[in-house]
Amino acid sequence: MMKMSFRHSLTCAALIAAASLVNAHGDVQPQAVDTAGLPTLGEEWLSENPYRAEAVGEDVWLKAVEIGASGYNQNCARCHGLEVVSGGLAPDLRLLEAADYDDEWYLERFRTGYTQNGTTKMPAFGELLGQEAAWAIRTYIETRPDGDVLEGFVAELGGLRDQMAGYASDSSGADPDALKARLSEIAAEIPTVSGAPVADSIAFRAANLIDGTADAYAAAAETLTIGLSAAQ
Repeated sequence: MMKMSFRHSLTCAALIAAASLVNAHGDVQPQAVDTAGLPTLGEEWLSENPYRAEAVGEDVWLKAVEIGASGYNQNCARCHGLEVVSGGLAPDLRLLEAADYDDEWYLERFRTGYTQNGTTKMPAFGELLGQEAAWAIRTYIETRPDGDVLEGFVAELGGLRDQMAGYASDSSGADPDALKARLSEIAAEIPTVSGAPVADSIAFRAANLIDGTADAYAAAAETLTIGLSAAQ
């Protein structure tokens, strides 16, 4: 069902974009992505995402998500939407399944771009950015959370945000373990759209920031504030 949804999305996007996004992708100038901290992958392009957590462990996976977010925002968000939420004029990449068959589709488009009727809709990023950047961006894309499920936790996350904003100035009554545990519980309830096992949701991000310090509470509160604003 997910694959059919993506193919349908791709077809509809191409029809709609023909009239109103003739040169949007083609105007994008690829921006270099700093992939320091990721395992190098060599010159031969792989056919399956090597940065999934089950392949490299959580630390490398988290680094791939971080680098992928930066790379996506620099090179892809203009057409495919912030947080990979498409406005309908380009394929919704969240619908790509976290599996080898959609890895192949993604990689082909990333490396060679897309041209329709002689017009470049998406430039070729492969040789300019390299495969470490390609797979980091892919990792970020496939960890996007299901926004419909996230909506069910907006009120509670807002309350937790307010608590942590207060603890940033006075943490005397804070229970960091309890806060981290509840945010982790919420994060576990929010699936990815792609079927990847862990969603990089705002609850997940905030939980990983909490360490009992005032700066961490402030950072977690800011993460929730930005994420909740985007969700509304």
